Amino acid sequence: MKAVYISEPGGPEVLEVRDVDAPVPGQGEVLIDVVAAGLNRADVQQRRGFYPPPPGASEVPGLEVSGRIAGFGPGVSKPFSLGDKVVALLAGGGYAQQVAVPAEQVLRVPEGVDLVTAASLPEVAATVYSNLIMTAQLQPGETVLIHGATGGIGTMAIQLAKAFGAKVATTAGTDEKVSTAKAFLGADIAINYKEEDFPESLRRQNGGEGADVILDVVGAKYLPQNVDALADYGRLVVIGLQGGTKGELDLGLLLKKRAAVVATALRPRPVAEKGAIMTAVRDAVWPLVADGRIRPLVAKTFPLDQVAAAHRYFDSGDHVGKVLLIL
Repeated sequence: MKAVYISEPGGPEVLEVRDVDAPVPGQGEVLIDVVAAGLNRADVQQRRGFYPPPPGASEVPGLEVSGRIAGFGPGVSKPFSLGDKVVALLAGGGYAQQVAVPAEQVLRVPEGVDLVTAASLPEVAATVYSNLIMTAQLQPGETVLIHGATGGIGTMAIQLAKAFGAKVATTAGTDEKVSTAKAFLGADIAINYKEEDFPESLRRQNGGEGADVILDVVGAKYLPQNVDALADYGRLVVIGLQGGTKGELDLGLLLKKRAAVVATALRPRPVAEKGAIMTAVRDAVWPLVADGRIRPLVAKTFPLDQVAAAHRYFDSGDHVGKVLLIL
């Protein structure tokens, strides 16, 4: 089969399509003929040499795919059939024509979604639901601040939070993206972080109150401002490190607000945890996709042999929604 490998840490040019042996599904795994694979920030970090795969995971990048069931390893208990249209959450291996993945991390495609578009869903749906709902316990009527409005995580998080009855504030880096977040995605408050201090702007537009929950993909660079932006009893959930790994935390302010800072990562979790998250996604998120309250957004698709171009486009930050590779 064809698969993408990283020749050395670096820019998009280090991504190479190679002919390699197809995977053989192991105990409890299913084999998927991949139709499309989603690009994620973790893939970029892996390409740059900052985010190696967990022990035992494929060196091939790619954390989510859509496709069809092509085979079974021993001991698969989930009731799949050959040819079933599915999506899968992966620890790696998605940029390839086939992938073997634990059956617990595989779901049938939600109703009304075509098989290519479906590749935009598993990683962001699992990340957003597990962090906003399962970890932060976001409640209807609370205010949530979501950074990175128009990326894959942001577009899903805004829609999911709105569907769960939250008031949604978000940040973006251009006026065009601010408009998109409000007019197209449904955010109640959208802040251009390059022109405004987002904690101050949030309070001004939110009746003087901060955010009950913040979903942050930036990390260290935003840590002081995020704590500033929290409401009393607020929960800051850090899921990305685009802005660095080490920052200064004002414990006095955190104590005053009786607030919490939590950091999570989805990729290294055990199969059982990922399986529980995917089951929750099936039960809670898929119906929202099927009835149109959450729309999977695909910015652009690229064939596998144009993977470097796909990463260059992803790195530009121009996309609204997901970037996909088509196999």
